[in-house]
Amino acid sequence: MTASSTLPATSKAAVIVEPYNIVVKDVPTPQIKEDNDAIIKTTASGLCGSDLHIYRGHQPGPYNYVIGHEVVGTIAAVGPGVNKFKVGDKVVAPFATTCGRCFYCKQGYTSRCNGGGQLLGSAANPGAQAEYVRIPEAEASLHHAPDDIPEQLLLLMADILPTGYSAAYNARHLLDDHQVQPVGAFEVGVVKQPPGKRGVAVVIGCGPVGLCAITSALSMFEKVFATDLAPHRLKQAEKHGAIALQGEELKKAVLEATNGLGADAAIEVVGHQSALDTGIDLLRPWGVLSSCGLHTHDVTIPGLTLYGKNLRLQFGRCSVPTFTPAALEILRQHQDLFSHFIEHEVPLEKAPEYYKEFEQNKIGKTVFVF
Repeated sequence: MTASSTLPATSKAAVIVEPYNIVVKDVPTPQIKEDNDAIIKTTASGLCGSDLHIYRGHQPGPYNYVIGHEVVGTIAAVGPGVNKFKVGDKVVAPFATTCGRCFYCKQGYTSRCNGGGQLLGSAANPGAQAEYVRIPEAEASLHHAPDDIPEQLLLLMADILPTGYSAAYNARHLLDDHQVQPVGAFEVGVVKQPPGKRGVAVVIGCGPVGLCAITSALSMFEKVFATDLAPHRLKQAEKHGAIALQGEELKKAVLEATNGLGADAAIEVVGHQSALDTGIDLLRPWGVLSSCGLHTHDVTIPGLTLYGKNLRLQFGRCSVPTFTPAALEILRQHQDLFSHFIEHEVPLEKAPEYYKEFEQNKIGKTVFVF
């Protein structure tokens, strides 16, 4: 059924007016446009590091749209093509929609959906930091919210936990696919990987996505190092189980842990040239660089180093539906750890000040509650 007539004419939303300028104001409430649409009444929406690329003007383009791409809420209206969800259902929406029908979706590469996938919080598709959010392709995009996990924690499933998990997974499986023993194995050579956790990984960037990557990587690697420019983030990384260090101290510790070879995998979540440089420097020959950081500018990768180390690279956006089951299990197993993850829960009206604080690296994960 379609219930758009029951929705208010206007509702509050955080609008990006120009770089460094967020305004909370009344906007037209989104309505059902297509048969497979759903409208969510938001209960929680996250402030994510990826939002800062827009906030800082790193993605130039038209402004004056609703920002944000992490949302948990209740179905307020559905189009006639939506059968899996009904009004009143509690749901989690991924940061990008997926049609479930195209070539890429059928392969599990939903991040490259070309059959109707849209990124929430863009000029083309109003975002999730709002009282109501329209979700195109709802049938394939939305996930029912499990009852055993609090809503604020489920917000991590909209983006950052599947993204962190996917970066760790891609690193692990690029190593496994080549079938070379990781550092610390008893024998050296081209052999089948033994089961269980093995090898050494380094997570570069200890913001919210980095912390999710650390917890995920610890389910796949024997030892996980982490680094960040902000000292207070290193303390958070240690709580998540990483050995958190900076600069030459980090490099020395990685080399000591790997008999002088270097890390098996570098997991880069920052989206900055310096983070890539750090990862490449710390890797051993035949190591893997797995990057989920949003690089909004061209990057330079040293060709001679790539050639000299035989490095393998993986970049790009997470296919959230593909990684949701495994990431959800990480969350379920570590609810106590992640219960301290969200530092601030504030009303949407405070979005302008919390964007400023988050951009200046003064606060961690923030959730707008409705």
